[in-house]
Amino acid sequence: MIELAVIGAGNMAEAIVRSALAEKVLRPAQVVAADLSAARRELFSSQLGIPSHEHARDAAVGAKCILLSVKPQHMPAVLAELSGVLDPSCLVISIAAGISSRYIEAQLGSGNPWRVVRVMPNTPMLAGCGMAALSAGAHAGIADLAAARRLFEAGAKIIELPEDKMDAVTAISGSGPAYFFYLVELMVQAGVEMGLSPDDAHLLATQTALGAAKMMTAGGDLPAELRRKVTSPGGTTIEGVHELEKGNFRGAVISAVRSAAAKSRQLGQG
Repeated sequence: MIELAVIGAGNMAEAIVRSALAEKVLRPAQVVAADLSAARRELFSSQLGIPSHEHARDAAVGAKCILLSVKPQHMPAVLAELSGVLDPSCLVISIAAGISSRYIEAQLGSGNPWRVVRVMPNTPMLAGCGMAALSAGAHAGIADLAAARRLFEAGAKIIELPEDKMDAVTAISGSGPAYFFYLVELMVQAGVEMGLSPDDAHLLATQTALGAAKMMTAGGDLPAELRRKVTSPGGTTIEGVHELEKGNFRGAVISAVRSAAAKSRQLGQG
């Protein structure tokens, strides 16, 4: 019995599967994948020991659970291919931004109460420190949420939220790693421009980001208070923070998150 059919074997699917295999939630023999890309099929086969197919229908037949990890714009075609192929008892887990559980249910066929769980994970699952939010569709029950939780908590912290909050989740934690990568990228660039070697600037910036993240997740002060504690009056840090404020850093970050959420909503509307 195939426990999980991965439909779309991209980077995010790889992160999910790698963490599940590492934590022995699944064995390679229990997983099958499908992707149009021969390179991605080869990676899953050679590196993960997971048989892979070109077409979604070939991977999904007989699977107890499928993970829909294709791009939102490809979802209509994939669901059309899967309609009539899936076992009616199959649990459907989707990580596609903006695509509602109601849409997935309808496209798979209204004659069956499809159990759909939407999940928004992020790529730090590859490092075992991801974040994922779960939302149950109309027909998904406690056991379905528990199954999804078991798959994702191998590499992520989990929260359960109503589905109408998923666009905000997508904008904050789904897209969020890129914001931090961008910030660190620019810090490294500034260090190099001031005469540091690229390696030294990279180490300084990345270790600072890691330490700051650990302080924020230690369960003590909130980020605003941690920022205040390191920002002494008349010191170097407040000088840098003032420059960020002059550049409307606050507004830019909030606008970025809102724009990402709006794009998530747009993807769900077709």
